[in-house]
Amino acid sequence: MCALGDCAADARVAGAARVLSWSGEHAAVWLLVGLAGAATDRTQRERWLRGTGLVGAAQLASMGIKRVVRRPRPEPAGRAPLVRTAGRHSFPSSHAASSGAAALALGGLRYGTPLAALAALICVSRLVAGVHHPSDVVAGAALGALVVRLGGAARPQGAQHPAPPGSAARGAEGAAG
Repeated sequence: MCALGDCAADARVAGAARVLSWSGEHAAVWLLVGLAGAATDRTQRERWLRGTGLVGAAQLASMGIKRVVRRPRPEPAGRAPLVRTAGRHSFPSSHAASSGAAALALGGLRYGTPLAALAALICVSRLVAGVHHPSDVVAGAALGALVVRLGGAARPQGAQHPAPPGSAARGAEGAAG
């Protein structure tokens, strides 16, 4: 098995890494997914918007940590990175932070497996592109999970999300109402 950076020699892998990296820039794909979910899923609109906010919070938290840690990006031997980056600092990966947050906060609402798979691919794309150390990606994903966890804990006491459509709890509400 090749090292992830070496996989970029395959034009198809390099192209996919570029597209995935581009889609995750500034959490764009996740913000679009969250807003589309809020626009189309009236029963869970508040949850979609809250999840989208948590994705944004993870993105902002990672950017703040980068300014403190200031770890330089890797310099892959013998090749240039596949993508340009918004900054020169790499720890933690903002792509991984927003992807980790999205997988948990948005994936729990609908399309969990596909969203988790996309999140993982975006994380791996940053390694293939040569713009992050593995620890940057792991720390970013952990930060995203932490933001979602803390965001859920910050919910006002007694506030509950509506039950997903078709769940037993929802059926009980309909029967009682």
